[in-house]
Amino acid sequence: MGNLKQPRKRIEDLRSQRWFAASDIRAFSHRQRTQQMGMRREEFMGRPVIGIINTWSEMSPCHAHLRDRAEAAKRGVWQAGGYPVELPALSVGEVMVKPSTMLYRNFLAMETEELLRSHPIDGAVLLGGCDKSTPGLLMGAISMGLPAIFCPAGPMSNGQWHGVKAGAGTHTKKYWEELRLGRISEDQWIDLEGRMTRSAGTCNTMGTASTMTSIADAMGITITGASSIPAVDSGHARMVSFAGSRIVEMIWEDLKPTDILTRSAIMNGIAAYMALGGSTNAAIHLIAIAGRAGVELTLDDMAQVSARIPVLANLFPSGDNLMEDFYFAGGMKALLARIGEHLDLSAITVEGRTLGEAIAGAECWNDDVIRTPANPVIPIAKGRTLVLLRGNLAPDGAVMKTSAASPHLLRHEGAALVFDGPEDMRRRVDDPDLDVTADTILVLRGAGPVGAPGMPEWGNLQIPKKLQQKGVTDMVRISDGRMSGTHYGTCVLHVAPESAVGGPLALLKTGDRIRLDAEAGTLDMLVDAEELYRRRREWSPPERYSRSFAALYQAHVSQADKGCDFDFLAGTAPVPEPEIF
Repeated sequence: MGNLKQPRKRIEDLRSQRWFAASDIRAFSHRQRTQQMGMRREEFMGRPVIGIINTWSEMSPCHAHLRDRAEAAKRGVWQAGGYPVELPALSVGEVMVKPSTMLYRNFLAMETEELLRSHPIDGAVLLGGCDKSTPGLLMGAISMGLPAIFCPAGPMSNGQWHGVKAGAGTHTKKYWEELRLGRISEDQWIDLEGRMTRSAGTCNTMGTASTMTSIADAMGITITGASSIPAVDSGHARMVSFAGSRIVEMIWEDLKPTDILTRSAIMNGIAAYMALGGSTNAAIHLIAIAGRAGVELTLDDMAQVSARIPVLANLFPSGDNLMEDFYFAGGMKALLARIGEHLDLSAITVEGRTLGEAIAGAECWNDDVIRTPANPVIPIAKGRTLVLLRGNLAPDGAVMKTSAASPHLLRHEGAALVFDGPEDMRRRVDDPDLDVTADTILVLRGAGPVGAPGMPEWGNLQIPKKLQQKGVTDMVRISDGRMSGTHYGTCVLHVAPESAVGGPLALLKTGDRIRLDAEAGTLDMLVDAEELYRRRREWSPPERYSRSFAALYQAHVSQADKGCDFDFLAGTAPVPEPEIF
């Protein structure tokens, strides 16, 4: 049970006291400047200091309410006898940041770690939720090694348009296709944009945001059940306030992320991921998170769990409900109770109790929204949350979400139509003379961690308009990039090694035959070895950035199957505490 059986810490044991408690000129300066902000000496002296890492931004609508939530966290901290300080951090708001927030996930991880290290902080409340903010905050907090609680931003309120449930991302894609085919008007499209996203909060589908916050919940690094609470529900502010109080106790207990995020806890998170029908993006983030905690995790580990646990959450894009429905049905506690046989219920949570104790008595109030294993949304035989593919096109692996794919395409052979980046695809994909049929396999390369850079969500390739007009709604699509967790279709993603570092995808040519067999877990291009050898000799790597954060990223990022962490941030090597002179 973590460090709960260890002697409680004393105030003089806390790292913040190196800044405040000494009788030298430096400590005098620290106390003086804290009082400069209007704080009475009694309000911060002799108290643990809680850093509230806040990813609020006016460019991040998912986090628009986190300014208020920081105040709720402060209430809890004050009540428990701590001293709260709010520290702003990079927001990585998914919608506005280009080319991808994935480019900046490691930036947020590094910023979180260094904010905590360079200031007199004893423990942290982490406020985030939009896609990359969850793994970024967790990675940084794990590496810093201070007690921490993650507070999910929560999903936005249910959307509806013309009497039909509308989910952010999922229905954006759906209605965009309808607009392209003339099935809705431009005026309807404009009306839709003002109605589908009704409040602050993350996507209301089981996209990457709710996938990652739910995984964090199942791993025990949030207040149990916190990930399901809608962003604007009053219960959300109460949850954050409780987290503020609880983090003070965690400091006295010295309960750190590595005490919580054991292999058992991470496997609990993976089990929840599969039952939720979650985003393929989680496959990358979980490997990175586990690596920071010193837990070895592979795509094979996740694929093995996926083969045992069917999709039970009836949520878009695999089902037909939204996150608010999930919350009212019982939320994460109910889902975890339904997969209890697949969980290590002895795993400790930030609440200082076991996961089993935290979900004891949880009930489901809607068996259609949160299904039983006997009545899954999609039986394992018909589709899984994560399928791992390997072959001569993806020696280090590629992933599919077959639960959101077309069954008739899961075993398919066709000729490749290769696009070198999204601009090449945009220029050619709707050309009426494009040589393409429904059996063609669309391929986008140059979308990986190094190539893009940052591995954007370009993997849900646009189906050529001339095929859509003939009624084609899905095709096999392959990319070394990612796909939004809100999207659907027969998409092979995260091909590794990526094309930009010389992976086999770089050698593929339009017209080459590709064979996909999702059931067998294989992905191959049917090109003989001698021809591939000749192509490799002719291949040269694309140019890379010479400056900016992108240059740092390209020089140090690992491939998708290794979590896309930076080589100098990964692992558990200790970092010295800062000197104070």
